[in-house]
Amino acid sequence: MTEPYRTVAGPGEASFTVRGSEFLGYVRPVDTVADAEAVLDRLREEYDDATHVVPAYRVRADPLREYASDDGEPTSSAGKPALNVLQGENLENVVAGVVRYYGGTNLGVGGLVSAYGRAVSDAVADAGTVTERPHERFVATVAYDDSGTVRSILEGADCDFSAEYEATVTFDVRVPVETGPDLRDRLRSATSGRVEID
Repeated sequence: MTEPYRTVAGPGEASFTVRGSEFLGYVRPVDTVADAEAVLDRLREEYDDATHVVPAYRVRADPLREYASDDGEPTSSAGKPALNVLQGENLENVVAGVVRYYGGTNLGVGGLVSAYGRAVSDAVADAGTVTERPHERFVATVAYDDSGTVRSILEGADCDFSAEYEATVTFDVRVPVETGPDLRDRLRSATSGRVEID
């Protein structure tokens, strides 16, 4: 999956009250299903006293993974409306969580659908959206003699990287999927094959 996709620009939050019930909406950009689950686990821990913590996510995998749960709310009144916002905005690699503290008044299915959808929609609006290109990571390890060459190639490339100088020099590289193979070839060529790439 190398084509660009829309996602949230960063973390987003929203909060409002409907007839006594408090709703807190959260969205975060993620790269994997495991990342999405980790965000939801942290929300459940942070709000372990909440009545409900409703999850929804859409993550680029092969095929696209979509997940939502009503977390004890009436069927299709919570998870589906949350997921519908992500689908309607055509967002991928995004996780949403809606925390509800019950206020004593039943909202009915229509009221819940509206509130859960609004919590995600407001959080997405708070985060803003961007078009992203899929990225991959790799680690390049070289001796000190080759580290200057590798660093200058990486600085001139469309990538993010960090370097760790120990017995050898390790570069942790994040690069767009479509340019990754070419960048790895350039590093191998410039170091006469001495670079180790994982």
